[in-house]
Amino acid sequence: MKKEEEVTIGEKYDDYALSRVPKSERKHWFGIATMRFGQISALSQFLLGAALGYGMDFWTAFWAITLGAVILEVVSIFVGIAGMREGLSTTLLVRWAGFGKLGSFLLSLVIAISMIGWFGIQNEVFANGIHQIVGGPVWLWSIVTGVSVTLIVLFGILSLGFTAYVTVPLFLLVVFYSISNVLTQFSFGELIALPVPGPEIPLAVGASMVAGGFIAGAIITPDMSRFNRSVGDVIKQTVIGITFGEYIIGLVGVLLAHAAKTSDVISIVMGTSGIIGTIILITATLKINDWNLYSSSLGVVNLIDLGFGKRVNRTLVTIILGLIGTLFSVLGILGAFESFLVLLGVALPPVGGIMTVEYFIVKRYAKELKESREKGVLPETYEAWNPITLIAWIASIAIGLTIHWGIPSVNSLVAGGFLYWLLNAIVHRGKKVTYGEVKTYK
Repeated sequence: MKKEEEVTIGEKYDDYALSRVPKSERKHWFGIATMRFGQISALSQFLLGAALGYGMDFWTAFWAITLGAVILEVVSIFVGIAGMREGLSTTLLVRWAGFGKLGSFLLSLVIAISMIGWFGIQNEVFANGIHQIVGGPVWLWSIVTGVSVTLIVLFGILSLGFTAYVTVPLFLLVVFYSISNVLTQFSFGELIALPVPGPEIPLAVGASMVAGGFIAGAIITPDMSRFNRSVGDVIKQTVIGITFGEYIIGLVGVLLAHAAKTSDVISIVMGTSGIIGTIILITATLKINDWNLYSSSLGVVNLIDLGFGKRVNRTLVTIILGLIGTLFSVLGILGAFESFLVLLGVALPPVGGIMTVEYFIVKRYAKELKESREKGVLPETYEAWNPITLIAWIASIAIGLTIHWGIPSVNSLVAGGFLYWLLNAIVHRGKKVTYGEVKTYK
């Protein structure tokens, strides 16, 4: 097992991709909250809000956003606290939070693919926006914007924070300017009372779209919260970031879609805030897309460590993944946006449920985590695999996809946590049982 002092310099440069974040590197909660708000308050959230507004009346959209936001906050807070306590990223933490080597490998693969998919979607939105403003081929702008985001992510958490500090205030100015322009034509009461302009979307589907729109971000909360200092910091940044992000950006998108009777976000913003506002709005996509690429790089570093026993450099992985994500956007994957959200809204919540139940209730690795945490190192071993996790995960996804009562995201989240707890109670009966043993490092 490597001692903390032997890896501090290298891991600091690599943003502690395969080790704990030491106490000395923890950040003030407001900076992390700004990045969390920046993740949600992006052009994609306008796209989601406009999609809801085009297919829902205001109050139905309000409740869809509320239900989706509650799901996101609950998941984010619990997994975020675990990440803060241990100072570990999501894909590293799950080795000792129910998933073991095989489960961590699979989850790293899922998160990497999901985040790269989101990177491609956000980058395509970014490129399309620039195309509508200045012209030129979309594929060329996709390359330019993809490379730009990749360069930002190379420098890790510090550059991510700087990007959020610059873009979040500009983004909020555009949001409030856009809605103030609309309110000169309609009263607030008139906007709320406007009929649904397009084909109606059911409440359950809308809530799943909201949850699915950021559920991957909720699951990877430890990637961010590992830099927090306390439980209170995690709660504050989550409530502020997600609540303001979902309500302000989502509901403004709903109202603008009602006023313009279209879900075309760029046209809406162009019509309300002009070219300068549109440029700022599109540029603000940087503050979420950098995190998509960042978390994907952490997942792949963990995946390679698990699968091949090799510690690879996160910056090199970032470059490769940035090129892959850019290629996705060049090929055009935005058309699958809604179905992609709904699928993520069912498949990823069980991960948060399983992690939460294992870490806070079952606690099979509580002793090892506590002892190693006090030393600032990783536990020396973890299990090779956990069949209970795999069964609970697959079953909860099936429940989310097949049971149409309620909200699929909530169904799969609750099912994942409950099934994991129930199977552990039946099979282990309170005893600590692990399946195989894998050493952390040689």
